[in-house]
Amino acid sequence: MLRKVFKTGNSTVVSIPREMLENLGIEDGSEVTVDLDLKTHQIIIRPALRSLAGVNEDFARQLAEFIDEYRPALEALAR
Repeated sequence: MLRKVFKTGNSTVVSIPREMLENLGIEDGSEVTVDLDLKTHQIIIRPALRSLAGVNEDFARQLAEFIDEYRPALEALAR
């Protein structure tokens, strides 16, 4: 899906279609993480991980990245 980058106030933004936000459970005021993958030249926007009591945030982030990277293999193993 092609989107335009535009300026609003002092920020440069890209609008995200409502359907995408709804599918991810993101709404106005939700926190997201924004990462840059220099290797693939991609900007990655994800819903922020909700903190769980007793779960280290760094571990949760690493686990989420692992799942994202190896999702096809994990899904194949689950069959």
